[in-house]
Amino acid sequence: MNRVLLVEDDPQIRRFVRLAMENAGCEATEAASVADGLNAFGRQPADLVILDLGLPDRDGLEFIRELRALADTPILVLSARGLEEDKVVALDAGADDYLVKPFGVPELLARARALLRRARGEPAPVILRLAGGAVEIDLARRAVRRDGVPVHLTPIEFRLLKTLIGHNDRVLTHRQLLRAVWGEGHSESGHYLRVYVGRLRHKLEADPARPRHLLTETGVGYRFVS
Repeated sequence: MNRVLLVEDDPQIRRFVRLAMENAGCEATEAASVADGLNAFGRQPADLVILDLGLPDRDGLEFIRELRALADTPILVLSARGLEEDKVVALDAGADDYLVKPFGVPELLARARALLRRARGEPAPVILRLAGGAVEIDLARRAVRRDGVPVHLTPIEFRLLKTLIGHNDRVLTHRQLLRAVWGEGHSESGHYLRVYVGRLRHKLEADPARPRHLLTETGVGYRFVS
């Protein structure tokens, strides 16, 4: 059974999220502040942390930074702060995903499942099929086919695609992707990403103008959904 730590000061939202996670088969522990959350994690480490940023004693960003010094446990932020810069700051601080309030249970559970799969160390599939099997990506052989026809990807295109696939259904910020694919010296070169994501969409998506797999998180980054 997966253990979830919920750090949220609003008792109604705490109850709503706790019941959703328990109905999904998880064991949930509640905390109402940064201090209580860190103490609860210290007593019994969780498999997933669901975190509000507006906490009464300290900002939730401080919780993220302190937890990251201790563990790689995935963190899903639930926050009323919906501005792009708020999302970027939280993700760059070490959060794994960000969901803006109000939200629905299906999306909450889908995000939680994706993070728990990664936490269990489940590897990305060696062969991934998209669009009903029309696109086949063989990560081991660095080969891509579309309707049985080989698709040429440049080394950078493949590295970008592999990075996104390795974090399936997780938002990666522009800075995180730039560092992973191009290196530290290009962490502010956002135009690179727009160009290469556009190329991948034209090569892999059935309708590049309405992508199903290479999704934009406006002002924040990109998300791959298999």
